[in-house]
Amino acid sequence: MRPGRNGVWTRRRGRRRLLISVAVFVAILIAVGSGVLRHRTANQHHDPLQATSIVYQMRQDPSPWARTENDASRMLADIREKRVAAIGVTLDAILVSTKGGAQYFVSDRFAVFSQSLLLNAIKGADAPDYQIAWLPNVSIGTQAGVGPLLVFLRDSAGMLVYLLMLAMMVWYVRREMKGDATLIAEPPDTSFDDVIGAVEAKAALEDIKAYLRDPQSFTKLGIRPPCGVLMTGSPGVGKTRLAQALAGECGAHFIAITGSFFSAKYYGVGIQKVKYLFKTARKHGPVVIFIDEADGLAARTTGAAGSADAESNRIINQLLAEMDGFEKNEGVILVAATNFPENLDEALRRPGRFDRIVPIRLPDIADRVKIFEYYLGKLPSCSTDIDCKQLARLTVGLSPASLSMIVNQAGLIARKQGAGMVCAEHLREAVKVVRIGDVSGAQKALDTDEVRRVAVHEAGHGIVAALLGAGVLEELTVLPRGGALGMALITKPQDKQLYRRSELEKELMVLLGGRNAELLVFGEASSGAAQDLQEASRISLEMVSRLGFGGEGNLFSLAALPRENAGRQLDNAIEQANALLIEMNERCFDLLTRNESILSNVTRALARTETVPGTYVYELISKSGVTQPPELEAAYFSAAASESRSTRMSTTLSAANRSACARDGVFHTPHSR
Repeated sequence: MRPGRNGVWTRRRGRRRLLISVAVFVAILIAVGSGVLRHRTANQHHDPLQATSIVYQMRQDPSPWARTENDASRMLADIREKRVAAIGVTLDAILVSTKGGAQYFVSDRFAVFSQSLLLNAIKGADAPDYQIAWLPNVSIGTQAGVGPLLVFLRDSAGMLVYLLMLAMMVWYVRREMKGDATLIAEPPDTSFDDVIGAVEAKAALEDIKAYLRDPQSFTKLGIRPPCGVLMTGSPGVGKTRLAQALAGECGAHFIAITGSFFSAKYYGVGIQKVKYLFKTARKHGPVVIFIDEADGLAARTTGAAGSADAESNRIINQLLAEMDGFEKNEGVILVAATNFPENLDEALRRPGRFDRIVPIRLPDIADRVKIFEYYLGKLPSCSTDIDCKQLARLTVGLSPASLSMIVNQAGLIARKQGAGMVCAEHLREAVKVVRIGDVSGAQKALDTDEVRRVAVHEAGHGIVAALLGAGVLEELTVLPRGGALGMALITKPQDKQLYRRSELEKELMVLLGGRNAELLVFGEASSGAAQDLQEASRISLEMVSRLGFGGEGNLFSLAALPRENAGRQLDNAIEQANALLIEMNERCFDLLTRNESILSNVTRALARTETVPGTYVYELISKSGVTQPPELEAAYFSAAASESRSTRMSTTLSAANRSACARDGVFHTPHSR
């Protein structure tokens, strides 16, 4: 039994030793493997499971990394030394976990380093030995002590900024829709009696006035009232004041805008402006809508020239629909004013839109007298020697706005001279300042020969005008004013609307008189006749191309041709105009040759005194025995009367009075060299 037992025991002990040996061998293998693994981890690679767990922890709880902040240089050094185990990229920071267990973050608000890491810009050629994870839902600022309330306030502030920007944009667009179309709370207190002149325009507006005062009288008879009024005329004739007077006469509200009111920066806002304008007017009727400078609306274009033209087309279409569309404009009258009615769209000018065209003309001499009396009456003190009729004769062709400027300029001149009141001398000087400009210092730059040439030139203009009776010669001067080196002041005795061929030929001869006087005295002309030739060429071309005054008897007007075809016919018209100028030039030279003595006397007087009155030239002509036409006699008496009414012009006038005005409605303009 014992041997058996001993055999079993021996077998059990052998198994135990075998197990121990295997265990020891396995332990040795594990120890060796662990050492190798630790060595490889320390020198080359990290445990991916460990890195994955670090990234997981970053996602779940980034607070350990939020406690310590380092700069970017520390992170770059750890990456180069291969001490980094994992990196987490958030929206505003980079979380770094080293192999030694260190945890910190680097601020990266503009994603400078995260982009470099993700694009492998700062890594070497080898594969990275750390794991990079994108953590968009992790905010390191919340864990860094900012607090959830502050984060909420920060996010709310960001949202508030966007809301404020949106609100400002909506407010700005709504303000653009309204623009500057402000409704006058009370009707204007201006009436037709406050508007001097414009008799035809007032008569044309009577129907509008009657409709706004009593619309039932129109509807009872089934009459459609006028929808719109288009006022045309040169600048400053009083179109705006007439529109205000129309509203005041009817007790209507008044909205004043310009043609550029409808243009807008944003697409579609111009159309909304049109809708808002008429909606406001219909709500507060009766209303007069006044559109100044209506040509700013331009005309619709057929081609697709661009988005701006397309938007302009839609604005005009909306305006057309509002004026004569589905909505009723009871008590709303649209009044437009323009200097260029041909630039308006044709659909605007048809009946049913602007179906009443009212031309506003310049004031005549009687109206100018009243206008001067009106503005002079506003001055606190005026001299009793002021002759408004003489001022009206000196301001032919000027608008009421220019007349108002003359009175105001006279006050400025009186203040500059230290005078206690405005007198006639100040007003005459103001006429010259408004027409030409103030006295310049150009005479200091002229030598003796140039002054004599200017005197001959201006004497030629004045003598031809006096001999032909082409207006009234007021005075001659060689004193520069504005851009002119000298001038001959030739006014018209009355306002004219029609000109005969003989009158236009006289005007051409007056314009050519200065150049021919230089040719007669010096044997050659100067550059001072450039402006004269330009104006004479314009008049002669008008005569032969539009007025039928050509020498060949052609009656066809180039104005009847379309613009694209008119240029082809200009060559023949220019030849005829040049022939007409040559004929007038020969007649002018012959006239001056026959009166060379008068030219010499006037030139000497101008060189000596710088300014001579027109009566001096008329006296020389009278003494020379030249046959005087009826116009010359009338002009002489007109000039003499003008001189006796004012402070008499002598040959020793002061520098302030030795100047002349240009013409707008005066035959001769100042001559600049």
